[in-house]
Amino acid sequence: MSRNQPEFSFPRKGMILIPIAIFLILFISKSTVTIGPGEGGVIFKTLGNGIDTEKTYGEGFHFMLPWNKMIVRKVRQQSISDEMNVLSVNGLEVKVNGTIWYEPEFSNLGALIKTKGEDYEDELLDPAINAAARSVVGRYTPEQLYSSKRDVIEQEILDEVKNVLKDQFLIVKRVLVEDVKLPTTIRTAIETKLKQEQEALEYEFRIAKAKKEAERQRIDAEGKATANKILSASLTDKILQEKGIEATLKLSESTNSKVVLIGSGKSGMPIILGNQ
Repeated sequence: MSRNQPEFSFPRKGMILIPIAIFLILFISKSTVTIGPGEGGVIFKTLGNGIDTEKTYGEGFHFMLPWNKMIVRKVRQQSISDEMNVLSVNGLEVKVNGTIWYEPEFSNLGALIKTKGEDYEDELLDPAINAAARSVVGRYTPEQLYSSKRDVIEQEILDEVKNVLKDQFLIVKRVLVEDVKLPTTIRTAIETKLKQEQEALEYEFRIAKAKKEAERQRIDAEGKATANKILSASLTDKILQEKGIEATLKLSESTNSKVVLIGSGKSGMPIILGNQ
């Protein structure tokens, strides 16, 4: 006697639901996108005219048609650093290390990507920086680049880059020239010259200071001589005697023992003999 085992059969309705569920999962995954902090997105319409330049999507969760694509790029302030080989005004090659801060225009992110591509830094920003740096540095000597013109050069490069990128949907905030590298022989010559100029300025300062001190002493001596001359002219014998008497009276009031000899000094001035 044999026992029939029950056979397991998947419901036909379940077989139909599986592809539907897979389709829904794929549809939802292709229809949603999350844009992170400091980012923006534009839609590329696969069945349409490509990049939608009318709207830029901000941070958060967004729905779209599954056959479209969301292109997400950073829209906050960013920076890039580069080392450029440029020529000074006298044809000397120098290396300039710089950093530039920039950000795309949020509302025109679609237009920026449509006209310059997703790699707009390489296509637009880098060439603009290099062109501006070559133009500006070519106006200065190595000595000016090495010493006193750094802040002026930064502002001029910034102005040049802004001019090149005008109406290009990319905002440049600041340019920083971090270092200017010259050939060793040129750098040594400039440092030696600057040192000699500093020493010359210090020497001139010491000479000027000595001259001022000598002039001060001369004026002081002349003032004392004039004062003594005036005082000598005003001191008559009678005035001296009167001053001597006043001093004698004050000394006589002292508790210290002394002997006062009236009329015993020159011109009849008193002589005071103390116990010492």
